[in-house]
Amino acid sequence: MQSFFDFTKEKLQSSLVENGFKRYLADQLFDWVYVKNILSFDEMTNISKGDREKLKEFYTLSELEIVVQQESKDGTVKFLFKLKDGLKIETVLMRQNYGNSVCVTTQVGCNMACTFCASGLLKKTRNLSTGEIVAQVMMVNRYLQKAQERVSHIVVMGIGEPFDNFENVIDFVKVINDPKGYQIGARHITISTCGLVPKIKQFADLNLQVNLAISLHAPNNAIRNQLMPINKAYPLEKLMEAINYYLEKTNRRITFEYILINNVNDSRENAVELAKLIRGMNAYVNLIPYNAVAENDYQRSTRIEEFFTTLQNNRINCIVRREFGHDIDAACGQLRAKNEGVLKK
Repeated sequence: MQSFFDFTKEKLQSSLVENGFKRYLADQLFDWVYVKNILSFDEMTNISKGDREKLKEFYTLSELEIVVQQESKDGTVKFLFKLKDGLKIETVLMRQNYGNSVCVTTQVGCNMACTFCASGLLKKTRNLSTGEIVAQVMMVNRYLQKAQERVSHIVVMGIGEPFDNFENVIDFVKVINDPKGYQIGARHITISTCGLVPKIKQFADLNLQVNLAISLHAPNNAIRNQLMPINKAYPLEKLMEAINYYLEKTNRRITFEYILINNVNDSRENAVELAKLIRGMNAYVNLIPYNAVAENDYQRSTRIEEFFTTLQNNRINCIVRREFGHDIDAACGQLRAKNEGVLKK
């Protein structure tokens, strides 16, 4: 049997026909699961009893197991989920003034080895299936159901490199964006990458209306090599070429994510250099205060305001990202790493 959540509507239509069902049943199933939040075939009353029994032979609607659920004073909720094979992943609900945003994980662990990131402390075990990514949104929607709320925005910025699991992530987007699915608008979905150049170009060619964010974190190759090993394969020159290709192909604004680390990438000179690097692009910079972890020597910048002002003075659109869950395990991958005994508790 296969997880129902693995299927885009088009793939579900094909699977249903192969298994002896009518094609139109896909719309009914999507409505029951993604709109009505029903996870039992027995409760899908507009489907014949015979089809309901037969569906159980081919598809499962199982939930993820909650291992830990942390709730912050600011309303942020961090979940540690256990998958069927016993592996664990993180998902975060962030309550924004514009709605409920969920940060989803795409891999079990991460091989990008960014030196500042708690996610990279546990190497990649495997990619998540489309269904395992979709199920994270489903679980958060069920949590929100008691307050009669729903997920309205998605950021694909959790554990793992999304473009290293490209096909499953794109299918995930198709499910949550489907008019019969979770109905989350493409412009309410953001995918982040650390800079896999071929996949940025492939993503551009799909011409989706989904937002793209680049984890930049440095204004030059020397600093980026220190922070992000991916830069040795795809240095800034190649990355910027791919970004320009994306901008020309899609005519959509891009976001540069920039974690400010004390005495590493946060000087006024770094800000000026960053401004020169991206000037003229249809882009803005999201400055992120660093969440320190005991396993490295990096500390939160003490010059966030100066860096922000320098960018503004150089005519760069920028914001300082609002922090969420600072009183719980806020850093990406921190909760899982602690649970696995890799991080200090």
